[in-house]
Amino acid sequence: MSIALFLMPALLFMTVFLFYPFIMSFVKSFYKTDGFIESIFVGVDNYKRLIQDATIHIAFINTFKLMFYVCVFQVGFGIVLAILVDGIKRGSKFFRTVYFFPIVISATAIGMMFKLFYTYDGGLFNSIILMLNKWIPWLHLESTIWITTKSALRMIALPTVWQYIGFYFVIVLTAIKQIPRYLYESAYLDGINGFSKTIYITLPLIKNQIITCFILAITGTLKVFDMALVITEGGPLNQSQILGLYMYQKAFIDNRFGYGAAISVLIVVLGLSISLLVNKVFKKEDITY
Repeated sequence: MSIALFLMPALLFMTVFLFYPFIMSFVKSFYKTDGFIESIFVGVDNYKRLIQDATIHIAFINTFKLMFYVCVFQVGFGIVLAILVDGIKRGSKFFRTVYFFPIVISATAIGMMFKLFYTYDGGLFNSIILMLNKWIPWLHLESTIWITTKSALRMIALPTVWQYIGFYFVIVLTAIKQIPRYLYESAYLDGINGFSKTIYITLPLIKNQIITCFILAITGTLKVFDMALVITEGGPLNQSQILGLYMYQKAFIDNRFGYGAAISVLIVVLGLSISLLVNKVFKKEDITY
């Protein structure tokens, strides 16, 4: 009885803000509705439209591309930085603060900042290029249009990766700090140090935390929309469209809540499926020291 009493606030919170909205979104996905007055039952028409919609195909592919960038660079750099900082005897708290700081800034603010960086006239990146041209004339660098049909998705990926590197850095560094020091001492006596220590001791012992980081990165990618909205709005020509942004545009800009709800169901199913797949491929193990 006491356990149920303590669990009740959390269950109530999850029911109101998680389960109920998802159930209502699933129900609304079978309707053609503007969310207010018009509401017509259309069955699975919204899901049929998902298959036929060319833009959703682009958004689907771009979401997986963004997922790749996030997993490789966001989690990858987080692991590398954590291993490097773990080897520092002084100043580790400083690096923890510096690397974690971007997370406390809203994605909208970061998106606005990078949009200014990408500006052709007076933007930071092109200003650096002009400065380099003055200092090193033989480079012959020219101002660049940073957001094009080919590069738009990468311009969204750059700030997205930068913002959350510190998050995974802290997770991995905390896991490394929990590894008993005597394991490293024994390895040193056996002649293992440096790179070999990282490959054969550190990484295997933090495998579960790394898997968790990948799952968080994958599910986090499916929720990205504000960064893309601010920087490109899905353009040019929908080439930077991603699922989270496309759902927002259909539901809250085009007032097609039924179709937007169908996209949200797709995102949830996709997130659960990939998370289960990652867990199955990289089975978590209980590690005892």
